[in-house]
Amino acid sequence: MCYVIVTCRSLGWTLLSVTVTLATVAAVTSPHWLIGTPRETTIQLINSSENYMDSETFRPTVGIFNRCTKLQLNFQIAKVRDNCATFVVAFMAEDDYFPHAWKACVILFAIAGTFLLFAMLCSVMSLFVRSICGKSIFNVAGFIQSIGGLFSVIGLVVYPVGWGTKRVRDLCGEYADPYVIDSCSIGWSYYLGIAATVLVFVTAVLSVPADRSTTSRKVEEEMLEGKNLICVL
Repeated sequence: MCYVIVTCRSLGWTLLSVTVTLATVAAVTSPHWLIGTPRETTIQLINSSENYMDSETFRPTVGIFNRCTKLQLNFQIAKVRDNCATFVVAFMAEDDYFPHAWKACVILFAIAGTFLLFAMLCSVMSLFVRSICGKSIFNVAGFIQSIGGLFSVIGLVVYPVGWGTKRVRDLCGEYADPYVIDSCSIGWSYYLGIAATVLVFVTAVLSVPADRSTTSRKVEEEMLEGKNLICVL
């Protein structure tokens, strides 16, 4: 017989599993890991009646494989817009163009994301599936989450190694080195990655009480009563 068991702890763990997975993906794909020094872009308007020049201050940003800067739309419109795109044209590009450390980050976070995605699917399945290969689905998912979190930690530690390359020095200043960002500042994406990684381990720990809540005496009593949908506070 199929049972759908929902408890406050299991539901909270499921929602948190989904949240940390999405937060990790958002952090990795965002181009706001490093925020560069303020710089100006020139706005030029050329047409038959006038020649207009102006400037606008902005701060370029860079992520693991993408960046944001300002581009003028065209010489007929006195307006610039944000241009965010990947700077990677080949994964095996030179270190100064695509730092080797950042290539490692892409691989590490891809592995972490795969583990977290699988754990997230397990957390959703836990509403109506109790075990996988004879093991509690909660414990399996929690273990997988801890492995994914470990890969995320390594990725976060490896990322600053690439700060000594030409790409970062052009953005932050000539004194940028591994773990030294000179005039740049850390962007919100890096902090989001740290927060998501911490929450991954918290979620892994919470899988244990979530598992216990679905096998409590109250749940067993409702199962004996013949209920298929069981909701327990």
